[in-house]
Amino acid sequence: MTIAKYRPQAVLTSPFSELVNEFFGRDISQMLGHDDAHRSVPAVNIVERANEFELHLMAPGYAKEDLKLNVEDNTLTVSAEKKVEDLKENERFTRREFVHSSFTRSFRLPETVNAEGIRAEHANGMLVVRIPKAEAVKPKAREIIIS
Repeated sequence: MTIAKYRPQAVLTSPFSELVNEFFGRDISQMLGHDDAHRSVPAVNIVERANEFELHLMAPGYAKEDLKLNVEDNTLTVSAEKKVEDLKENERFTRREFVHSSFTRSFRLPETVNAEGIRAEHANGMLVVRIPKAEAVKPKAREIIIS
């Protein structure tokens, strides 16, 4: 049996969509109530180091103030929301592609991390979250005596 992926976005971004966009001044997906057609989930890399996990989340276009981090029940949740400015009086766009966008990503944390020590930095569209490991889990170096 062959399984075909259904991609409704492909239907909404057809040449017909471009024609409707030019005629009505807005995207057909917005007219049909599919505001999430422009949603995307940011890419993430997670690196394990000796003392911590390091999560890199690409969030271009989001300011530090747009991003929220929350830890609850060993789950780290990263979310963001960016709103588009309302039209000003006597302002008319010939093309308007900026849209309201938001995302939420959740990551289950292992029991071996210190959730109280989580730190985050944001620069150049990249959110870096450092999740320290608990003391009991960190590898301990010890000298072995040769007999």
